[in-house]
Amino acid sequence: MKTVLITGASSGYGRETALYFHSQGWNVIATMRRPRAGILPESDRLQVVALDVTKPESVTAAFEAAGPVDVLVNNAGVPSISVFEGTPMARVREVFETNTFGVMATTQAVLPQFRERGSGVVVNVTSSVVLGHMPLSAVYKASKMAIEGFTASLALELAPFGVQAKTVQPGACLTTNFAATATNGAPLDELVPASYAPWAQKAMGDFTGQDLFTKERDVAETVWRAVHDTTGQLRFPAGPDAVRLAQAK
Repeated sequence: MKTVLITGASSGYGRETALYFHSQGWNVIATMRRPRAGILPESDRLQVVALDVTKPESVTAAFEAAGPVDVLVNNAGVPSISVFEGTPMARVREVFETNTFGVMATTQAVLPQFRERGSGVVVNVTSSVVLGHMPLSAVYKASKMAIEGFTASLALELAPFGVQAKTVQPGACLTTNFAATATNGAPLDELVPASYAPWAQKAMGDFTGQDLFTKERDVAETVWRAVHDTTGQLRFPAGPDAVRLAQAK
C-alpha cells in the first residue's frame, strides 16, 4: 500500500486531495499548520501531522513522524491579491517563504529516501496564474513561477534515480478561501493605492465574471493523474479554465 504526504491539507485543494487518495486505498499523511479535529475522517489509513513548511524544525519533525512515503504533494501556499506598489516587502517575503522556500524545504527533506529507493514522485501545486497574464497577482505569480522553474530543473536531476517531479496548475476556484485569505478579509480598495482603485475593481470584476472555474475535485483528480502518469509530462493544468489557458499558450 502506497503512502502520500500532502501539505496544506486543512482545506481546499489539499483536503480534497487527501480525501481522494484515501478513497483510492492509499495511506495518507495529511499535514497542516494547526491540526484540528473533524477536518478529515478518522481512519487507520489517514494520519494528521503538524507541519509549518516555513520552519526547518517542523519540516524535520513531520517527516520523522510520517515515516517512508511514496509521493509528496506540495500544496501548502498563501495567496496574495493586490497591486505590487501597494504590497509591503514584508508581505512579499511572507508569500515566498511558504510558496517557494517552503516547497523547496519539504522537497529537499524527502529526496534522500526517494533517491535511495529509486522511486518517488514530487507534485508541486502551483497555479494557472503561470499560464496567462493576470492582474493583481505579481507577487503570487512570481512565487509560483519560481516553483515552475525549480520543478523543471529538478525533474532532470532526479530522472537518473527513477524519481519524478511535476507541477499541477489549478485554475480559479470560488469555493476555496483564496480570496478571503489573500486580502485578510479586507476590501480590495483598502489594499490598493487610490490611483489604482478603478482599474483594480474592474480587474476583480472580470475575474469573478469569467465563465469557467475550477473545483477542488478537479485538482485532486489531476494530482492523482500526475502521480500515475508515465509519459514524462511535466505540467498538468487542473480545471477547465486552466486547461483553456494552457491550450491557448
